[in-house]
Formats: sequence, structure tokens, C-alpha cells
Amino acid sequence: MQSLPQRPSGAFVMASWAALFAGILAYLIGLWNAQLLLSEKGYYFTVLMFGLFAAISLQKSVRDRMEKIPVTPIYYGLCWISVIMAILLLAVGLWNADMLLSEKGFYAMSFTLSMFASITVQKNTRDIALIDSMQAARRPPPVNEE
Repeated sequence: MQSLPQRPSGAFVMASWAALFAGILAYLIGLWNAQLLLSEKGYYFTVLMFGLFAAISLQKSVRDRMEKIPVTPIYYGLCWISVIMAILLLAVGLWNADMLLSEKGFYAMSFTLSMFASITVQKNTRDIALIDSMQAARRPPPVNEE
């Protein structure tokens, strides 16, 4: 009999979501208040969204491979390339930005927090869905008493 993996605690799930929202909100508030051109703000916003999508896609691909769900090598490679590109785009943008070092650090840290939290939220979501489906498969079907 296969044992169920441990379900993430409610506190861990909430902390993951809180970290994700805190990172994204801090980054966006920083952009809103920054003395940057609108095109620069658009660049940093796009880098954040691209990075979040790439991190979630990579986490899903890694997990699919672990669970023996087919993932093409091309897609898996593109996920890695996308995460690396998002990080490099942020790094190049911050390197060339006319900002205080503390501002650059703020964007780097809120970006990092958002990326890590998005991976954790995706993992928790996947774990909970897997556990729920395994528990549903273990239950006997409902009896129709007509």
C-alpha cells in the first residue's frame, strides 16, 4: 500500500502566498514610486512577469519529470533558459540603471523573493492536488440508495 506524501501545513501554504504577494507588491510599489521613464518601468515589470512565469514553468517541468510525466527536452531546456534570461535581464537592467545602490538591491531582493515564493506556491498547489487525488482514489465510490 502506497503511503500518502505529507500535506503542506496551512501555515506554510499561507506563508508562501504571503511571501509571493509581499515580493510582488514591494516590487510594484517600488516601480510606481521610482523616478524612471515609463519605458523603464515597463521593462522591469515585464522582467518580473517573465521571471515568475519561467520559474513556475521550470518547477512544473522538474516535478513532471520526477513523477515520470513526459516533458520534452526542448521544453525543459527552454524553461531553464527562460529563468536564466529573466535573472540576466534584471541584472543587466540594474547594472545599467541610474539608481542608488540601495534601490538596485531592493529590486534584486524583491525579485528574488517573488521568484522563490512562486516556486513554493506552485509546489504546494501541486502537492495538495496530488494528495487530494490520491485520497479520492482510496475512498470507496458513493453508494446510490435509490
